[in-house]
This record gives sequence, structure tokens and C-alpha cells, in this order.
Amino acid sequence: MNPIPLYINGRFAAQNLSGVQRFATETTRAMQGVFGDRVQVLLPPDAKLAIAGAKIVGRRTGQAWEQWELPSFAKDGILINLGNTGPILARRQVVVVHDAGVFSTPEAYSWRFRLWYKTLQYLLVKRGARIVTVSAFSRQEIARNLPISDAGIPVIPEGADHMAAFAADFNILRLHDLQPGKFVFAVGNLAAHKNLVTLRDLADRLAARGMVLAISGAFGAAAYRGGTFNQLPSCARYIGRVSDAALKALYCNAACYVLPSSYEGFGLPAVEAMHCGCAVAAADIPALRETCGSAAVFFNPAAPADIAEKVMALIDDPDHLAALRVRALAHVRGMTWANTASALGDIIDATYGPKIAEIDNSLAPASAMIAIGQTAETT
Repeated sequence: MNPIPLYINGRFAAQNLSGVQRFATETTRAMQGVFGDRVQVLLPPDAKLAIAGAKIVGRRTGQAWEQWELPSFAKDGILINLGNTGPILARRQVVVVHDAGVFSTPEAYSWRFRLWYKTLQYLLVKRGARIVTVSAFSRQEIARNLPISDAGIPVIPEGADHMAAFAADFNILRLHDLQPGKFVFAVGNLAAHKNLVTLRDLADRLAARGMVLAISGAFGAAAYRGGTFNQLPSCARYIGRVSDAALKALYCNAACYVLPSSYEGFGLPAVEAMHCGCAVAAADIPALRETCGSAAVFFNPAAPADIAEKVMALIDDPDHLAALRVRALAHVRGMTWANTASALGDIIDATYGPKIAEIDNSLAPASAMIAIGQTAETT
């Protein structure tokens, strides 16, 4: 008996790269490597990211493509959705929900975005989609907000080994006048839960030392609410979106990486930094404790003075800094996207097995819910 085909929802290939899209990209490549021709990546017509062997299907884009057109192209197999959403009408599917941010940090999102995500994820659960997540913390959060028990939500690991594929582009340092070891690095955006505004004290103390707080990221995502550029540290150096090669150069040359988020489902940048041998200072929140373990120092994300104190103490202690870099490299050694793909494959086989039961495809309110989604903002 031939194994049932696996179709990957490639909507992420039309979106700007952030943590969720990175997860989707690397997991897709790993799934192709592990499962070969059994995997088919389905892309919308506006896909920007080239994926080997992928197929463009349908004529719509965005949520209309995902909800109305995608299910028909995956009807003979299992649809794998790697970025929080999936089509309500798909008969057999797995949906990776990375966090419950729309429930737990509603101030970070527009009301339209919240309404669509809450409605969509509720209906996906009720329709029997297999929900998967990336941390024990997210599992608890999802179970608390959706009609599913935490026992019914498996957790899969994330990888960090994609950083090994990039050759560091040191031109980014010259372009922004950053000296190796003389800057602290952060990545984020204006979303309230990214909490960049709390780095003001740190930026001031670094400036007084002749050092720099360098911040990379986009600052205009339409779905987010709760922050303005004027509230960010005035003396930080903002370097915008950067290439993967430039990102690696920044991780490799920073005195340390700082992650001040008040809410995360996993915290991928922390392990990216660790993979590059960069010491990490992170917010003391459950997901980052889980992700970073003993390979980071932690601070109170609600206390700018504590953030500044912990980071300055770290960079002033060469022995601690060196030890933390060693622990960081050891911590991420087994964090590979091949492991992510294998874990996801095991869940698919355990859920659906060789014999697939027919699932009723009826859902009366689906068209109304999809219409709500078509007006929602997307990331």
C-alpha cells in the first residue's frame, strides 16, 4: 500500500519572514528531506519564496486561497499547515499553532485579526484538525483557550541548525558602524509583546559605555497594535530587516543577544543566537525558560532597570560570558529541523495511520466564518 500523500500549505511563502515563517520554511525543507516524494508543497500564486519541487495552485491569494482553493488540491492526502492557520473545509489536516497570543495578549493585535484567528482556530478544533504546538507552555495556553485538552496537543521540537547554512556577511557591521563585541543585539517589531520599549535603560547605559544597542526588524506590521516607533529607545541603532547572512554576522559579533518579550510561544531567535555562539539574556517567562534552559541569563521583562542590570553584569564578566557561550552551543546541538520533521511525521502516522476514515465535510457556518476572515488583517 502506498503511503498517503502529504501536502504542505505553502501560504507562508507569500509572507514576510518572521519566526513562524522561518519555522514553516525550515520544516518544509526538512519534511522534503525526510519523506521525499511523498511531500508536495502547494503554493499560492503570489508566493515570493522559491521552494524546490513546489507547485503553484489556484488563482486566489491570502486567506481566500487558503480557505476556498487549497482544500481541493489536498483532498486525496493529509494537509500540513505550519503557520497557525488552515482551511476549515480540509478533511484531514494537521495545524501547528505556535501560541495563544490572540487570547493571552489581545492588546498586541487588531480586533479584526483577533476575531478571525479566534474563530478560525475554534472551528479547526471542532472540525477535528490535529493541533500540534512547539512548547509545553503553548500547549497549556492553547488548551486553556480552545475546546481541546492539553493531552490532545503533541509538542514538536524546533531547530536551530539552519544558521549553519549561511556564511556570515560582515558588511552589515561596516554599514552600521558596529564593532565586534561592542554592541548588544535584539530582534523585534512594534508588537506590544515584543516589549522593545523596555530596553531604554539598557540602550542608555550602553551608550554611556561607548557601546550600542542594535535592533533589527520591521516596524510597520499592520496586524500589530500597542507600540509606536517614538516609544523605542532613542539612542539605539535601528538596522531594519536584514538577510540571513547579515543576521548571522550580527549574532556572531554581538556582546550578547537580548530577548525582552513579555509573551512567546517558543522564542526562535534565542536558539539562533546560541547556534552562532552568542550569549543570550532573555525575559523570565515560561516559554523562554523552557526554550533556553540553563543556557541563558534571565531578567524581569517588566523592569527596564533589571534588564539593564542583568545585561551589563553579563558583558562585564568575561568568564561568565565565555561559559554561557559554551553552554549555548551545547544546548542547541540536538535542535535540528530533521528532528522536527520526524516528530511531525510520527504524529501524522499516529493520528491517521494507514487506513483513513472518511470524515464528514459539512459545516453549515463555514462560509460565514470565511467571509469574516477575508476582512481580517494578516501578518
